[in-house]
Amino acid sequence: MAVSPPICQFDAPWHDFELPATDGTLVRLQDIAGPRGTLIMFICNHCPYVQSVLDRILRDAHDLMRHDIGVVAISSNDVNEYPQDGPAEMARLAKAAEFRFPYLYDESQAVARAYGAACTPDFFGYNAVGGLQYRGRLDASGRTPGPSDAKRELYDAMLQIAETGHGPEKQIPSMGCSIKWKAS
Repeated sequence: MAVSPPICQFDAPWHDFELPATDGTLVRLQDIAGPRGTLIMFICNHCPYVQSVLDRILRDAHDLMRHDIGVVAISSNDVNEYPQDGPAEMARLAKAAEFRFPYLYDESQAVARAYGAACTPDFFGYNAVGGLQYRGRLDASGRTPGPSDAKRELYDAMLQIAETGHGPEKQIPSMGCSIKWKAS
C-alpha cells in the first residue's frame, strides 16, 4: 500500500542512533553527520518504489557526499515477514550497487519510530546543526521512474541547506511502501 509521509516540521531535531552496518561495524549519527548537512534515508531492498529509483538515489547521495553532506540509509522493516530486507540481503545489495555510505539495520524499529519514518523511501534532510529542513521526495518518480530529466528535488534541497542552513518552503512528500512494522 502506498503511503506518503507528513510535511516537513522545520527545525525538528534529529535523533541519535547506533546501528549495525552491512560491513559489521556499528555506526552512530555522529559518525555520518556532515559538516554542511546530513541526509538520513529510510529504504529497503524489496520496495518497488526504492527499486525503481535506486540508481537516482545513489547518484544523488554520492554527489551530495562530495559537498560535505553526510549520508546514511536505514532499513527498518520486519524481516520475519520480509526476509529480503534482512542484513545479509542488505549487504549483498550494498555491495552490488556500490553504496558509498553506510546501510544500517534497525532491527528494533526504534530509530524509524523516533524519526517518524512512514515509507520507503523516506528522506530526512538536516542542516549542519541537526535541524530538519527537508522531508520531501527524491524527484517526480513514483512506483516507476519519472522522466530522465526530472528535477533533482532532494539533491537541490540538500545543496540549498548546505549553503543557507534552510530548506525550501515548498516540498512535495515522498511516496512509497509503508514501513513493515512488527506485530505488537
